[in-house]
Amino acid sequence: MTTPETQTPLLDDVVEDAVDYKGHSARRSSSGGWRSASFMIGVEVAERFAYYGISSNLISFLTGPLGQSTATAAENVNIWFGMVSLLPLLGAFVADSFLGRYRTIISASLLYILALSLLTLSALLPSSELQVLLFFFSLYLVAVGQGGHKPCVQAFGADQFDAQDPGECKSKSSFFNWWYFALCGASLIAILILTYIEDNLSWGLGFGIPCIVMVLALFIFLLGTRTYRYSIKGDGESPFVRIGKVYVAAVRNWRTTPSAITSEEESRGTLPHQSSEQFKFLNKALLAPDNLKESGRACTISEVEEAKAVLRLFPIWATCLAYAIMWAQCSTFFTKQGATMDRTVVPGFEIPAASLQSFVSLAIIIFIPIYDRILVPIARAFTREPSGITMLQRIGTGMFLSIISMAVAALVEIKRLQTAKDYDLVDMPNATVPMSVWWLVPQYLLFGLTEVFTMVGLQEFFYDQVPNELRSVGLALYSSIFGVGSFLSSFLIYVIEEATSVVGATSWFSNNLNRAHLDYFYWLLAALSTVQLVTYMCFAKSYIYNRGGT
Repeated sequence: MTTPETQTPLLDDVVEDAVDYKGHSARRSSSGGWRSASFMIGVEVAERFAYYGISSNLISFLTGPLGQSTATAAENVNIWFGMVSLLPLLGAFVADSFLGRYRTIISASLLYILALSLLTLSALLPSSELQVLLFFFSLYLVAVGQGGHKPCVQAFGADQFDAQDPGECKSKSSFFNWWYFALCGASLIAILILTYIEDNLSWGLGFGIPCIVMVLALFIFLLGTRTYRYSIKGDGESPFVRIGKVYVAAVRNWRTTPSAITSEEESRGTLPHQSSEQFKFLNKALLAPDNLKESGRACTISEVEEAKAVLRLFPIWATCLAYAIMWAQCSTFFTKQGATMDRTVVPGFEIPAASLQSFVSLAIIIFIPIYDRILVPIARAFTREPSGITMLQRIGTGMFLSIISMAVAALVEIKRLQTAKDYDLVDMPNATVPMSVWWLVPQYLLFGLTEVFTMVGLQEFFYDQVPNELRSVGLALYSSIFGVGSFLSSFLIYVIEEATSVVGATSWFSNNLNRAHLDYFYWLLAALSTVQLVTYMCFAKSYIYNRGGT
């Protein structure tokens, strides 16, 4: 008679396409799940604390110790944010094609720690050209480090849940909510504590604490090594190369056989299930996998499916760029607005302008549990969707709220400008406008609500809708929306600065904010967001989810 220890493991306890730290088949009962995902969340808390300790107050360092103008500093911040958001594409490529997520996270963490050490050193140096060079070198080295860290940690955390198991599938959807909840808690603490240290005590200390915290993040990650599930990397060629070959073959096929889809091809079932109106190029180029050849080998149906799954994400990606442009303003012009207003909490104590960003995190921390524990179950009862509403519906809801947020920001800025005029402070840029900084709170809170819907929705969408081997890339594509959006924001600021700085006119982004017109800029962003939402809804309506996604 066999004992429990000698019995064959139940087949339904084995997780497909995953192994444990010893290389054996991963078991649901002994690996992965919330226990392993909790380590990932802990790592992200530490990393986001370090990141926001730098990014949230960056414009103050540039306009303060480095002496840059408001417009130049905003452009530099946006360019850096752009690199921060685009470099995860490189990190994801390295992870999914070569090192794997686990090794990439370790390598990126070590680079991150080095970058923060150099950044701390640069803040301690006296004002000089060497300080500027070292500061920007270490700042962009931070961008490289987090570029490997950001997409891999979240993808690795989501990998701890098996999408084939109904219970774990629901947990995975919930994971994205609590993931964002945790990182916003970290950013809230960082903004409240580190911005005060940087503004009132020492920039060196403000940058040095994040370095110590990143060392802690690496320790937490290594602590969970024995509990993780590791996705099995295929023995074949890189998924990037594989999909790239399909695109090359598709271009050749399109040039040589640009005919319409025939009823015979449809009956053969060689076309992946997708709307012909949405992607005419693919419907002509990817007529049938049998016709697609690269280096003498026909592309398989699964390879064509992978290529189309990635390509048809592009309309959703592109229609989120206006939201990303709006998102870039929270840590730049919103902060500069606050710096001109009355920030007194009690006599003798003023809060840092950058600390108002904490209201974004506060709104997220309050609303995510409400969304996950109350709204989702209620919506699920009506829609029968595991996540309550679809991912694209969630994203669109946040876009709508972003329009309201920009409109509120514009109205508050009109009020601030009028107050400055009423008290004859228009030509006194260093004077405090007698208007409480708490007027800015509503736009920050609305901004936080948009993130609960759009940011979390985008993360889950780009993770879920790409091939399994490219999930780090999927999250990097999500991040790249905000990278390109930051570059577009920087370009938009430059164009407006040039156009409104003509002789006899005052720039919208004048160093004297009492003569500037940030309100015009906010109305422009609200208009762009409205056009974006209408376009997005057209593409979202025709989108067909992959792999039974919601």
